[in-house]
Amino acid sequence: MRLAHWAVNAPFRPLLLAVLTSSFVLPAQAADLVTITRDAISNNATLASARAEFSSVEASRDVVRGGLLPQVNASGNVVHNRQYESQTSTRAGGITDPTSPGVGGSEDNFNTASLSLEATQALFNAVTRQEVNQAERQIDQQVYLLAATEQQLLIDVAGAYFDILRAHEVLDARLAQERAIGRQLEQASEQFEVGLIAITEVEEARASFDQSRADRIAAESNLQVAFEVLEQLTGRRYATIDALGDMPVELPSPSSRDYWVEQAIERNPQVLAQQAGIELSRVGVEVARAGRLPTVQAFANYQYADSDREALSGHDSSSQLGVSANLPIYTGGSTSASIRQGTFQLERSQYDFESQRRTTIQQVRSLYTQVSNNVETVEARQQAIVSNRSALEATRAGYEVGTRNIVDVLNAEQSLYNAIANYAEARYDYVVNLLSLRQQAGLLDVAAIEEVNAWLTGDAVNFTLPESGDADAYQRAINIGAPPTPGA
Repeated sequence: MRLAHWAVNAPFRPLLLAVLTSSFVLPAQAADLVTITRDAISNNATLASARAEFSSVEASRDVVRGGLLPQVNASGNVVHNRQYESQTSTRAGGITDPTSPGVGGSEDNFNTASLSLEATQALFNAVTRQEVNQAERQIDQQVYLLAATEQQLLIDVAGAYFDILRAHEVLDARLAQERAIGRQLEQASEQFEVGLIAITEVEEARASFDQSRADRIAAESNLQVAFEVLEQLTGRRYATIDALGDMPVELPSPSSRDYWVEQAIERNPQVLAQQAGIELSRVGVEVARAGRLPTVQAFANYQYADSDREALSGHDSSSQLGVSANLPIYTGGSTSASIRQGTFQLERSQYDFESQRRTTIQQVRSLYTQVSNNVETVEARQQAIVSNRSALEATRAGYEVGTRNIVDVLNAEQSLYNAIANYAEARYDYVVNLLSLRQQAGLLDVAAIEEVNAWLTGDAVNFTLPESGDADAYQRAINIGAPPTPGA
């Protein structure tokens, strides 16, 4: 049973061994996904807590098993005794007889020592045996819970890593948009000053510029927050990370939704943990039922006592060897209540398993559909960039000959940079959803991480925010068309 449980975990175990060994060569420049994953596995507090919990559950088995092994106890004491006697003897008529014993009292000082040894061995104890079995089932369940924590950490790290890259590409698009619309605002102001256009077109350009600036500020904030999330997971701050290069955008392999559902039912650690919970609850019922059975144990004891009291010599000793049995006849109904309680807990665990199974199936189906849609979306978003760039060029040409106004140009500018940002979003959605699908199917392992890591390039993404361009031009763009300052 235990070997089977560890075999289920086998795809993930090599990752832990690989990332924790010293065979990894640290990159000279930016950190990649595998390097950051190694840091997370070494430093993540949640995973460390899960490991400690697993070790605690393992130790509990030995605690319970001790009740079936020999028990030996020794006790002893040394006592100093002091006795006083003040009794007197009188003759008839109330006259004291000085020759009678006890006249004038007496005092006695002596020491005593005793030693007791006792050994017991359980011959039959159904409750303890079932509790050992229960501890074994708890370990089985904890194996899956630890695997689930490990895989969740993998997807969290990958998600945080690609959120940084996503935010960086979106920020690049927003910076380019802000610069382009800023130039458009500057041109509009110059044309207004020579009387070629109305002030309304300047105000339209200003409104678009203000919106692009707000979009850029939000993108900067998202990039900073994304870096903070990665630091929280790994306990380290990274100056740069590798960027995502060209990658194959294709359907999951095998391209069968039923295959991924079957894998999830057989390998998803959360499903397997709930299934192990059923066995754990079933053993809990047996523990309660064992409370009606007798307990039998063998025992042996030896006692020794000695004293230095006057008029006494030698020592006292005794020993016993036997078997004792105990049969609970009536426990106030607590045993029957414990059986009912365990039965309800078993029923609850069965419903929990079914709920987890259905949830996992739904998540796998949804993720498979999302990945399939992402494949088409990435292609469509890429084509949208080409189309919007052509539309922008045509709109600018129309604006120069007077068939289009500045609003058309600004809308075309925004559409192009929105398309660029949407393309970045679609690419990272594909990567994260693909890894999430593997996680739900219980297949998120070292091979999956290394496969995605191979898509990264040597180009570094810096935590330092990119420059927004020439500061003087940027300030001019903000001030163009602004109403005059009172008193200027």
